[in-house]
Amino acid sequence: MKKAEFIDSVAKKAGLSKKDTNEVLNAILDTITEALKEGRKVNFIGFGSFSTVRRVARIARVPLTGKKVQIPERNAVKFKVGKTLKETIA
Repeated sequence: MKKAEFIDSVAKKAGLSKKDTNEVLNAILDTITEALKEGRKVNFIGFGSFSTVRRVARIARVPLTGKKVQIPERNAVKFKVGKTLKETIA
């Protein structure tokens, strides 16, 4: 599902205009991004939680050429699925 399709679906379910729904969605995504950038965890009970993890520097091998490359240390986003969502999907 693309963002436009998601907005259409949410707008219909919430009885809002697509423009208002788009603004709300963008505000939600910006808020989650800012929280993660600050190192804070974002929890949605039953749905899941977003957090950041530190990936250590490592050496990897390119499968096609066999060449070894250095991958620098970095932050990554982690999502842990919530119990309700997990049970719904299963």
